[in-house]
Amino acid sequence: MAVSKDEIFKKVQTALVDALGVDEEDVTPEATMVGDLGAESIDFLDIVFKLEKAFSIEIPRKELSPEDILTNAEFVKEGKVTPAGIAELKKRMPFVNFTKFEANPNVREFSNLMTVGDLCRYVESKVAK
Repeated sequence: MAVSKDEIFKKVQTALVDALGVDEEDVTPEATMVGDLGAESIDFLDIVFKLEKAFSIEIPRKELSPEDILTNAEFVKEGKVTPAGIAELKKRMPFVNFTKFEANPNVREFSNLMTVGDLCRYVESKVAK
């Protein structure tokens, strides 16, 4: 049975409230996972576990955090993600809006890229299969 966008958002919201100890009203589609909600790398393990359980899906780590791109000299020059790197990120993470990041593709800014809405779109793509 198909899961609606609202149901996906509610389950993602619950997972984030549980994992991050944030208030429900702070978990909006526009909120960034790191900057607004304070998620750290260890929290993502908990979030992934909660989402896998809530939706009966498997989330391969590389799909949500493609560190190999950000540490590859072919894709990063002088602390900035190259156009080839951005193209690779878009290919691997089609659920993320890269517009803001493309304006300032600083590697340090990457962790503050993903929003709750992006995470919901990712889950949507997984439950649709």
